[in-house]
Amino acid sequence: MLSERCGAVSGGGQELGKTEVRLRWDPSPWGEAPRHLDIIAAAYPADDPYGRPMNVVHYDSRSPDGTITMKRHSQTGMGLGFVEVMVLEFERMSAAYGRVVVGVAIHQNDGPRAFGDISNAGVQVVEGYRKLLEDDFSGVADATAATVAEFTRGATGEWELHELIRGFDSDPVLFMSEMGSRPTT
Repeated sequence: MLSERCGAVSGGGQELGKTEVRLRWDPSPWGEAPRHLDIIAAAYPADDPYGRPMNVVHYDSRSPDGTITMKRHSQTGMGLGFVEVMVLEFERMSAAYGRVVVGVAIHQNDGPRAFGDISNAGVQVVEGYRKLLEDDFSGVADATAATVAEFTRGATGEWELHELIRGFDSDPVLFMSEMGSRPTT
């Protein structure tokens, strides 16, 4: 792990329902290979929130119950706002889930690329018209993957969002196995 910034985001007694994680980035400069970023979510069991994920969702998959899905996917960016969107439906999520971690990974097909190499990269977490979290990856500029948000289920069953900006130096496959590790702070 390269860097870390954690903090509480949701509150005020508002339970999370249908939430979107949105990702944007500009296409690569003319003549260069496309830059490809992916949103990845890992859902962990309530009885072992830092253990092995129950499932991992990315561009080519969804959770078995359909509560975590990709709504939009891009392999090039396009520079037209948020081009990749993942939907998390917390009001429908099984009580078996206790924690969901969401991150972003950069494909490393054409040599190493970090967030500092990606123009106009940004992530946003929204619920309806309410913006819950926004980041431009500048705090993890040297990272090739980063977690952005951690959702945890409270004792009464409500879900809370915590900012979890943690940079990693790994490819998407390795990142999926390490993104749910316990924060150091």
